Amino acid sequence: MDTELVVCGESDVSAPSVDTRDIEALRAALTRESLERRRAEAMAKIQTNVVKFAVDLLVREPNIEGFFRALLDTLAEEGESHNVSVWLIDEDQKGCDLWMVHLDGRVYTGSSTDWNTTTFPRQAFADHLFSYRPGWHQTVEYSADDARMPPPLREFIQRQGLSVTLVAPLLVSDKNLGWLTLCTREANDCGEGQWWRIALIEAIARQAALALHHSRIVEQKRIEERRKAILEERNRLARDIHDNLAQGFAAILMQLQGAQREACTLPPAVARSIETAVDLARTHLTEARRSVGALRPNVGNGEDISKAIKRLAELSQRTTTVPIEVQIDELPRFGDTVEREIIGIVQEALTNAVRHARAGRITIKASTVNSLGLRLSIADDGRGIPRERPTSGFGLTSMQERADRIGASLTIVTAPRSGTEVVLAWEPSSLPTQVYAVS
Repeated sequence: MDTELVVCGESDVSAPSVDTRDIEALRAALTRESLERRRAEAMAKIQTNVVKFAVDLLVREPNIEGFFRALLDTLAEEGESHNVSVWLIDEDQKGCDLWMVHLDGRVYTGSSTDWNTTTFPRQAFADHLFSYRPGWHQTVEYSADDARMPPPLREFIQRQGLSVTLVAPLLVSDKNLGWLTLCTREANDCGEGQWWRIALIEAIARQAALALHHSRIVEQKRIEERRKAILEERNRLARDIHDNLAQGFAAILMQLQGAQREACTLPPAVARSIETAVDLARTHLTEARRSVGALRPNVGNGEDISKAIKRLAELSQRTTTVPIEVQIDELPRFGDTVEREIIGIVQEALTNAVRHARAGRITIKASTVNSLGLRLSIADDGRGIPRERPTSGFGLTSMQERADRIGASLTIVTAPRSGTEVVLAWEPSSLPTQVYAVS
């Protein structure tokens, strides 16, 4: 940024009347007027150059972090400063924190691991910025021993040899997004004062606030568009499940019920198979409707999870001669979304045990954890999952994804000829899925 600021002397707020017969007084008045004009021109040039620089920078650095890094580099160089920092107000408007700092020629973010902040009273400065109300709407200039500063901050500034600290709010209309701070070791600037640094930091703060505000609007719009896209996709899936799967199961159920009415003319074994098919069609129709309810919020069938697990066990028992034992404690309600995923895991684990385990017995156990969570186990004494690929298959992947969606821990313990146990633990925490192949 090409800004020429070679200005000396101080300006008066109002020019006194001058006796035109007093040559010295007239010369001083003309000098003062020339100084004021040059200063006004310099300030206008600062503002013009900052606007042009910010616009060009936004084109080169559309990323907001890259934009601020370049902005701090420029402010540190043009402002001949030791330290330039950006402090942003929290989303909940309860405080602020350091976001980015230019120190000794380098730019760090507030979370940088290689930036040693042990000696800098970061929290004290943040608390002062947030609590000092005059600084919310106007630039504040602090001296090294300024009584407005908290003692730890004054001691740090004096220890670092800093003389002047400027704090400019990041204002968009009347809303403050945070602060831009500048610290310098130069005290008097050869009699010029800090007016040009104040003009510079205020001009840059205005452009920084606009860029930050625009970035947040774009991010909010992106999040909203993504939310709408997800909602539209969920609605599309719900429509597909309702119009195809649910309606298909309903049609199958009607046909089976029609055949069931003729069961008196059929052999007993065929009649029992039709009865099982009716129950399976009804169960899957219920699950399809449950899926529609999960995809469309505030829709659920209200079935108790204990009853749902027992119902799945009873249906599976009709398709196998392997005994299925169910031990379920009284369980609380976990919400439609969580319960839907739990029931999906039970159904998948049961299907795997019945179809692939070659088991002699299957056991389902469910109990509460800390009166709020759930521990669920589906175990068999079958052949186990092959060691070579213990996590292969869509079924295991599906169970893992269901567990991840509700923040549950899914552990699969398996060993050759010793069976498989699927253990689901759900609490307000997120733990990884694990598969153990035991020798």
